[in-house]
Amino acid sequence: MKIRDVMSKDVQVARPTDTLQDVAGRMATGDFGFIPVAEGDRLVGTLTDRDIAVRAVAKGGGGASLVSEAMTAPVTTVLDSADLKVALEAMSTGRIRRLPVLDKHDRLVGVVSLGDLSTRVKEKYAGEALESISRAS
Repeated sequence: MKIRDVMSKDVQVARPTDTLQDVAGRMATGDFGFIPVAEGDRLVGTLTDRDIAVRAVAKGGGGASLVSEAMTAPVTTVLDSADLKVALEAMSTGRIRRLPVLDKHDRLVGVVSLGDLSTRVKEKYAGEALESISRAS
């Protein structure tokens, strides 16, 4: 099975020049805590609710701060044509729970989460990935 078969395709995207308040509001309304950051159709970073709290607010930044000031870059990604185990390995190695999915032209086409994968791969592999991701640094 390929990543394209399990990824979420309906993905909202932030721009580096969006404010954290705007993006946090979109996260609250949509009930999600992760958003890819793109310039045009090129992925330049990711932003999580934790990034907003730890990289921005905890350091004195406010809602008017820009996404570019709190986003994670560079980004670990996976190709939509990759096997599911490739995503699990990337998540485990990078200790991340969500991966932006790119097509062969490096355009963002979706996001795959550990939850998306856990229902499709052997329980053993998902459990090992979660253990790696959750391990204290």
